[in-house]
Amino acid sequence: MLVAILIGMAKTGVHGAGMLAVPLLAIVFGGQLSSGIILPMLLLADVFGVWYYHRHASWNHLKILFPWAAAGVVLGVVVGNYINDQIFKIIMAFTIVISLILMVWLEHFGSSGSIPNKKSFAATIGITGGFTSMVGNLAGSVMSVYLLSMRLPKNAFIGTTAWFFLVVNAFKLPFHVFAWHTIGLNTAVFGLITLPLIVLGAWLGIATVRQLSDSAYRWFIIVMTLVAAVGMLL
Repeated sequence: MLVAILIGMAKTGVHGAGMLAVPLLAIVFGGQLSSGIILPMLLLADVFGVWYYHRHASWNHLKILFPWAAAGVVLGVVVGNYINDQIFKIIMAFTIVISLILMVWLEHFGSSGSIPNKKSFAATIGITGGFTSMVGNLAGSVMSVYLLSMRLPKNAFIGTTAWFFLVVNAFKLPFHVFAWHTIGLNTAVFGLITLPLIVLGAWLGIATVRQLSDSAYRWFIIVMTLVAAVGMLL
């Protein structure tokens, strides 16, 4: 129930909530299995995020990211066959901590100058986002680094993220069903049962984001990522 609420909040702007949800399921079900259990819940929540923020998406950024993210997902499918739960947790913690450091650096010293605008930067983010999404559903922190560096307004940040994850999570679905066998009928029914709580979380997320300015929202994302990092490392 808690994970479903956190996922709903994450998809409507409270991105650190999603990074709290992933470790909670991993503790109960293990690494790879939990990534399949949570995916139907994520897809349901993605629909709400896109429905509410779709008009704010930056398609110029998405068109660059999608092909690289697809490559990252395929890489994650292959590598995921050789990752045990302990390595999975290390990858989660490493991803969150490195992303947090980059977020703070970009907020203090970064700009929309040469590095963020290079195609190699977008390609790296796309591959890393696809890979971490596949093996741990933790691409939220990676996308936050990229979109914070682009200095997108609050609503554009959320809309771009919503579309990115709807497409990437839909792309991941066949791999979970046919390659990893982590999604079946029971998993799908479990996701549907949590739908009311996802809707509640989505409403809470929208209400929270409405209260924040663009500058406050950027720091809100950083603080929520810090909370997720501490929770992951404890």
